[in-house]
Amino acid sequence: MSAFTPEIIEENNTDRRCLLGNWVEERATALLDGSGPKSCINKNGHVGILTVDVTATVQGVTTFKDAFDMPKSLGIRQKGKRTELLEKYLVKRISEQIHAELNPEPPVPEWCSVSKSDYRVEGFKSFHAPLTKEHNYTTDPAITFWSDKYQKIQGVTAVTTEDSPFKRNATFSTPISEQLDCQDDTHL
Repeated sequence: MSAFTPEIIEENNTDRRCLLGNWVEERATALLDGSGPKSCINKNGHVGILTVDVTATVQGVTTFKDAFDMPKSLGIRQKGKRTELLEKYLVKRISEQIHAELNPEPPVPEWCSVSKSDYRVEGFKSFHAPLTKEHNYTTDPAITFWSDKYQKIQGVTAVTTEDSPFKRNATFSTPISEQLDCQDDTHL
């Protein structure tokens, strides 16, 4: 049977919103509850319960840290110098091995071009074609697809010179009536 009967709970529960058995805290803070709005008290708590000095700051030391200190070293070497160096070496070596296992080197990429992979023929030997005439790259016009096929393309303006077919030409903007007056059919 519970020690808290409904009469005791109703008698001790001042606000009737506290948990069962929390009536002791409710009774202790009942006088302070009227000091401000209920929402501020619920959010910030009661001022002056833990300490009387309300301007005091928290020290940041827990009771555990305050009561129990780490044991102080006596200043005497616990391990020999050789043992310490051996432990450092083993830790370094094992950490490098673990790092190498977890982060392996990326594989070296095999660079292979399209011509190398698709047009590689066994026994193929390249050779330079013999020259048909003497060429001078500084004075000869460049040979392109358009300069080589300009006679067969429709819509190209009339070509007056063979060495430079794409220079300015007025026949494109010349009216048709004036073009028909021309005796020379090369401009049409």
